[in-house]
Amino acid sequence: MSPPAAAIPFSQALRVWIRIGLMSFGGPAGQIAVMHRILVEEKKWIGEARFLHALNYCMLLPGPEAQQLVTYIGWLLHRTLGGVVAGTLFVIPGVIAIMGLSVVYVAFGKIGIVSALFFGLKSAVLAIVLQAVQRIGGKALKNRVLASVAALAFVAIFVFNLPFPLLILAAGMLGYVGGRRGWRPFLVQQGNAADQGRAVDAALDRGMSDHTQPRLGRSLRVAAIWLTLWLLPVAALYATLGGDNVFTDIAFFFSKMAVVTFGGAYAVLAYVAQEAVGHYHWLSQGEMLDGLGMAETTPGPLIMVLQFVGFLAAFRAPGALPPLMAGALGGLLATWVTFTPCFLWIFLGAPFIEKLRGNKALAAALATITAAVVGVVLNLAIWFALHTVFA
Repeated sequence: MSPPAAAIPFSQALRVWIRIGLMSFGGPAGQIAVMHRILVEEKKWIGEARFLHALNYCMLLPGPEAQQLVTYIGWLLHRTLGGVVAGTLFVIPGVIAIMGLSVVYVAFGKIGIVSALFFGLKSAVLAIVLQAVQRIGGKALKNRVLASVAALAFVAIFVFNLPFPLLILAAGMLGYVGGRRGWRPFLVQQGNAADQGRAVDAALDRGMSDHTQPRLGRSLRVAAIWLTLWLLPVAALYATLGGDNVFTDIAFFFSKMAVVTFGGAYAVLAYVAQEAVGHYHWLSQGEMLDGLGMAETTPGPLIMVLQFVGFLAAFRAPGALPPLMAGALGGLLATWVTFTPCFLWIFLGAPFIEKLRGNKALAAALATITAAVVGVVLNLAIWFALHTVFA
């Protein structure tokens, strides 16, 4: 067995993952900026080109891209264990914070000062999302063609309500064709010579890390393990409680979200809010915005708001359980089925993505998808404004 990707002690990486987890405020744009500053600029563990390559892959996946990115880099450094530790530590602070705030919310949410606090958080959410548009757009929209992709994505989702997966697929196909044909606007800068000095890049480029090589047997084992961890609890709930139960609904709904929610955390929230409020009636529109305020102002992925949704859903339909216990279980269940698939996507796909690193057509496809996501994030900002400023 070959050594880890780079001679970076696991204990040192562990401290960095804890630090990133505790600093991960402000949604994916801010979290990715923190990771870039620490891992690329400060620690110099990974080069700019490989960081952006991993980021573009994570933007393509369903689910929270920041958590998937830290899992990817943890996997590069210390194999599967490194990925599990990095991804889990990124989530744990948010799980604890949202659980505590959810209990406070159901107990005191309608009392003067607490209500005023959450009202103020709604406006803060809008400001942070608008800042995310600026940050992501500044890095992704490198020319007029990519800016046009972002504009078209915004019109497609805001005016015509086209589904996220269709936008992502169209953007990816456009970028792939542009990259294959060598069209200049789609050709992505692949980094510079300074990247070769990074610890991970140097080790991987020398072929030291066999875990980055795709193998059929390994892929089958990864799929079997993580599909079991994800879907066995869902099947057990259905077999035990039946289909007409809030816990079964939570398990199925958020499992579906983990598969179809392309475009990152920002892109999915409007759809989740629509389903949770309009279809399942688990919470009101105002409560959904309160939950978004919690997620934006606590560490962890923005998608942690789904824990709050699961908490309220089970709290209001506890069955034979005490409401607070039901709420806690509902929140943890939503978290489990939301984040477990993220490890599957990374551990299954990352070896293939690493093998294709430097492929101009793939890089162009991923960069064009990132540009389309800017338009999706702008749509979310407008949605927030309509329900916050003009509500």
